[in-house]
Amino acid sequence: MEPIPATKIPHTFDTFVTTGGAQIFRLPLYVFPNFWAYAYLVLVDDYRILIDTGSGFGDSNEHLEDGFRQASVKLGRTIPFEELTHILITHGHIDHFGGLAYLHGRTQARIGVHDLDLRNLTRYEERIMVVERRLSNFLVEAGVSNERRDEIIDIYKLNKALFRSVPVDFTFEAIDMRLGPFEMLHVPGHCAGHVVIRLHNVLFGGDHVLSQISPHQAPESLTLYTGLGHYLGSLSLLEKWRDGVNLTLSGHYEQISDLPGRLQAIRQLHADRLGKTLEILSGQGTIADVSKELFGSVDGYNVLLALEETGAHVEYLYQRGLLHIANLDELGGTRPVAVRYQCVKYPVKATDRLSPARLA
Repeated sequence: MEPIPATKIPHTFDTFVTTGGAQIFRLPLYVFPNFWAYAYLVLVDDYRILIDTGSGFGDSNEHLEDGFRQASVKLGRTIPFEELTHILITHGHIDHFGGLAYLHGRTQARIGVHDLDLRNLTRYEERIMVVERRLSNFLVEAGVSNERRDEIIDIYKLNKALFRSVPVDFTFEAIDMRLGPFEMLHVPGHCAGHVVIRLHNVLFGGDHVLSQISPHQAPESLTLYTGLGHYLGSLSLLEKWRDGVNLTLSGHYEQISDLPGRLQAIRQLHADRLGKTLEILSGQGTIADVSKELFGSVDGYNVLLALEETGAHVEYLYQRGLLHIANLDELGGTRPVAVRYQCVKYPVKATDRLSPARLA
């Protein structure tokens, strides 16, 4: 749910070779304070492809340049930005596409993203305004105080103004989810237009599957095609699609060699969290109440992350009839009010419907 401090999880430059002979360079980028990410430079056939770009914030662009320098040393020749043929964005979160503004005038590479994240890049300012309005309503319904809501909105907007809209050359659906030897699978949940990319035996996982944490979840009420239901469904899609993959390179943290085991561990985490949410809501409570129980005392941006993660789990349970609104009489009218949820009593134990096997 929340970033692991960078000092605890060092991110390192590394190289990999696929079974088809593609060369992969893993580029570590310090994208936000105490938070690292990876971009990947891939050389195969006539393709010179950069997968994700970092945030563009702080030292991220400098680290991207340094990664290209290290790759050049490994190759024994210079690989400049100008040599890139394509930039592929795994999903529309700024720590993965924010570096595009820096790269845009330095390369003629064609930029691609999934259709459902297209507007995150090309209509960025519009996207931020729309999300801010929805987030404000979500925080009211979550039971967050007025003063606290203003602080959270300010935190959300922090650094967002550093990016500007950039043009995109193609979408993944428009090219039938394939570019030469690169195959894409749409895996919505963590982000609406998230894709994973398969090249020979290697999967570029973006944030869909991470080795150290479960990717952050937010309710679909904030953005369509996010939400825990979509995410769990996408894990199952990936499990069926992963034939031949024995190495997963993700957007954060270290590589994954046991993808099925990692998928099962993530399902178990969410099953446990859903069960705990039901326990908490045996009495009435708001999303803010549940968040405090699940994640304890947090501060800074982690307050928003905890509320959104909790909201995704409450929304999942409510959509499936396991929760009801306890203060329905207060919801009449057009202005949002704090919503109190409560577990629905069923003859069959609700947690039996939330086992990892049933979430698959």
